[in-house]
Amino acid sequence: MAQPPELEVYNLTKRFGSLTALDQVSMKIRPGTVHALLGENGAGKSTLVKCIMGFYQADHGDVLVGKQVRTIANPRDAHHYGIGMVYQHFTSVPAMTVAENLVLSRSDGENLIDWKTELTDLTVFMETSPFQIPLDVPVAQLAAGQKQKLEILKQLYLKSRVLILDEPTSVLTPNEADEVLGLLRAEVTAGNLSVLLITHKFREVTAFTDEVTVLRKGQWAGHGLVKDLTIAEMSAMMLGEARETKVAVKSNGSDSAAIADPPLPVLVVEHLAANKDNGLPAIADLSLTVYGGEIVGIAGVSGNGQKELVEVLAGQRSPTSGTITINGEPYSATRSEMRRHGVFALPEEPLKNACVPQMSVAENMALRTFDRPPQAKWGIWLVWRMIRAMANDLITSFKVKTPSPDTPIEHLSGGNVQRAVLARELSETEIKLLIAANPCFGLDFAAVEDIHHQIVAARNRGVAVLLVSEDLDELLLLSDRLLVISGGALVYERAIADADLAEIGPAMAGH
Repeated sequence: MAQPPELEVYNLTKRFGSLTALDQVSMKIRPGTVHALLGENGAGKSTLVKCIMGFYQADHGDVLVGKQVRTIANPRDAHHYGIGMVYQHFTSVPAMTVAENLVLSRSDGENLIDWKTELTDLTVFMETSPFQIPLDVPVAQLAAGQKQKLEILKQLYLKSRVLILDEPTSVLTPNEADEVLGLLRAEVTAGNLSVLLITHKFREVTAFTDEVTVLRKGQWAGHGLVKDLTIAEMSAMMLGEARETKVAVKSNGSDSAAIADPPLPVLVVEHLAANKDNGLPAIADLSLTVYGGEIVGIAGVSGNGQKELVEVLAGQRSPTSGTITINGEPYSATRSEMRRHGVFALPEEPLKNACVPQMSVAENMALRTFDRPPQAKWGIWLVWRMIRAMANDLITSFKVKTPSPDTPIEHLSGGNVQRAVLARELSETEIKLLIAANPCFGLDFAAVEDIHHQIVAARNRGVAVLLVSEDLDELLLLSDRLLVISGGALVYERAIADADLAEIGPAMAGH
C-alpha cells in the first residue's frame, strides 16, 4: 500500500464578520506520523479542521493534499482526497447493526444492497482492520470503547488515509484510550495512516504523537517534534508565557479549625435508587459517605448513573428509594433544606442546569441570596444596588470575564459561565457540602487550574466535596478517596494513595 498523502495548510485565514477565527495559520502533517493539534478553547482548532474538511471555506490560504492545492467544498471532497474525521460525539445509528452502519457510511447512492456480497466484503475488511467488532450486533449494545472504535472503522472502511481525531478518548476508560491510540499508532508506524489528533491531554501527546502544532487566539503559536519538547514548553506556547502547572495544595485536617478531629460525616447516602428519564433504573442500592474536609471523587464512563445521582442530590430528580442525610438530618433537596444545611452544587452544563440564560450575570449570581438582606427588604423588595455590588465583588474575586454585571449570562464563554456559577456556590460562608459534576469539562488550562484551586480551598476550609468527573486525571489529582460507578452501582473504593490504574480501568468498563 502506498504511503498516505502529505496534508498541508498554508496561510489559512477564516473570518466570521469582524472576528478573525484563524489568522494565516500553516501546518504540515507528514505521511505516516501522528501530529497533535493543541490550543486552549477558542484558539481556532475546530475552525482549522472544519476548513480542511470543507465545512467552512477559508477567506485566504490553501489546503494542499499530496503537495497539490485542492478545492475542498464539502466533506465529500475531503473524503475524495483520503481525509476523514472522527468527531467528538458518536454519529452511528444505535438501532442499526455494525454492518449496517458501515454500509450506511458509504452514502454512495445505491438503492439496492446485495447483503451477501456486502457481508463477505465486510468480513474481509474486519479481518485486516486494527479493531475487531462483531458485525451483527446493534450499536446500542456496544460499550463506549467499541462505539469509538466503530467511528474510526467507518473512516478506514471509506479508505481514509489521513484521519482527523477530535478528542477521541473523552468517553473512554484509561485502558480503552490506550488501546485505541496504541492500535492507531501501530497503523501509523506501519505506514498505512497519518493522524491529526486534537486533544487536551498532554499524556496522550507525549505517549502517542510525533509532532505538535500549537494555536493561540487564532494564530500559529509554535511547532516541534514531541521528543524535543517538554510539557512546560508546550504549555508556554499555548498560554503565551512559560508557566508550570500549579498544583492545588491540600492541608491536613489539623491545619484547619473547621475540620473536626476525627472528621464528621456530612453527606450519608444509603441504598439510594433512581430512574432515568425513560423510567429504567439509573442507580440502584447506592451508598456512600463524604466527610468534612475531604474530596470524594466518583469516576465512571458517561451514562453509568452519575448524572442521575447528582440530580437527586441537587433536587432535580426524585429518588425511587433510599435515604439521604446531611449532618445527621434527613435531606430531600428542597431549597430551604439546601440553605439550612449549606448544600451547594456545580452541576454539569451549568448554563442549562444552574442558570437562567437570559438573565444577567448579577441576577444569576443572586439566585441563592436575592430574598435575604442586604439584597432584599422584608423578603419582598429587591435592592438592585446591593445585588450589583455583590456581583462586582464576585466577578473580581473569581476572575469572571464579562462586559458588565448586567450582561446576559448566556453571552459569556463556557469557562466564564462556570466561574460565575462557582462564585455563587462558593461565596457563601455557611457552605458545608459542595457537589461538583464535571466542573472543568471543555475548559482551557487556565480556567481548569483556577477551578481546581477553588475546590481544594473549600475542602481545606472543612467543606465536604463530592466530585463527579469523567476526567480520571482530575480525580486522581484532587480526590482524597476515589470511587468508581458502573451500571448505576459503586464497584470500587480506595484511598487515593492506594488507587491503582490497573484496577480502576476494568472497574470503569464494568469488569
